[in-house]
Amino acid sequence: MKDGIHPEFNTIKAVCACGNEVELGSTLHEIRVEICSACHPFFTGKQKLVDTAGRIEKFKQRYAKHFEKKGK
Repeated sequence: MKDGIHPEFNTIKAVCACGNEVELGSTLHEIRVEICSACHPFFTGKQKLVDTAGRIEKFKQRYAKHFEKKGK
């Protein structure tokens, strides 16, 4: 490897908008993120499933006979 051409690798803290800090290694001096695993709905269990235009109900109606046969 040549000397003087590689960026410095630093231990930094990545800061989320919620205030959570994570220590990691990077060539950057500072990282700020909008969302992290501590506040993301998928990881916190606060995820909401949105049924737009009744898609789930349409699916259940369309395949109701199939699910009845499978259950017997």
